[in-house]
Amino acid sequence: MVGALACAEAVRGFGLDAVLGGLTWERRPVDPLPGPRTLNELAGARPLNDAVALAGPETTGPGGFRFAESRMAELIGADVVLVDPGPGPAVVGAGLGDAARQLGCDHVVLLDVGGDVLAHGDEPGLGSPLADAVLLAAAPAIGLPVTVAVFGAGCDGELTPAEVSARLAEVWAAGGSRGTLGLGPEAIERLERAVAIVPTEASAMALRCARGETGQASIREGRRTVELTPIGGLLFLLDPAATTGSAARLAHAVRDAGSLREANDVLTAMGVRTELDYETEVAQ
Repeated sequence: MVGALACAEAVRGFGLDAVLGGLTWERRPVDPLPGPRTLNELAGARPLNDAVALAGPETTGPGGFRFAESRMAELIGADVVLVDPGPGPAVVGAGLGDAARQLGCDHVVLLDVGGDVLAHGDEPGLGSPLADAVLLAAAPAIGLPVTVAVFGAGCDGELTPAEVSARLAEVWAAGGSRGTLGLGPEAIERLERAVAIVPTEASAMALRCARGETGQASIREGRRTVELTPIGGLLFLLDPAATTGSAARLAHAVRDAGSLREANDVLTAMGVRTELDYETEVAQ
């Protein structure tokens, strides 16, 4: 959610407004149940279609936990969207397009913090490729102009900054670059307020990069190390077709999956361990 806010703040200077959103999939410290929550499991949300709901500060999941999106809605004083990736790329894409039209939006940005959406699948630190792959694979079904954005390169402790740079180069070589955006002082100040309220580690690292910090930092209770670099504070904008057709091999692999579970099976067959595998094992 903080990454989405970073993108919205970066384009504010061009006279553009944005509706923020995120997934119904929280990390285990927030939601101990494996996988994303369905829209039927949400309290205080208004479904817009089979995959997308409108959420406010009061929106909660099973057991009463608050989504990061709920906290963001409270911070910005506006409703945000919650997307359930469970139905798979085709349904999610159609749902995003429908929701965008209902909310008066004419462009969809699919944003990843860290850059693991560009993963090949064999990177040693890769830990959460599934949701990213499904959402990127949903792009063709959205039916509106779509841009892929990567914020905080290497800041989630999965792909390294060097690996993200190499994957970005692949997309650029395929003709997929749509430019790069930075954050000004006012945007950084707004993000600092968001980081203080919305639980996040990766976006907090990206914010440190945007402030000019460099060096090593630890996240995930010391289980992962992040290298703070100048590219970690930038937004890289990419064409979705060129991205899926080049670096983002996992999104290409799951493009025909009929659900998140089917997509997980595809990645498992490729030898790729996912966040759903991890959460299921821990829960058992």
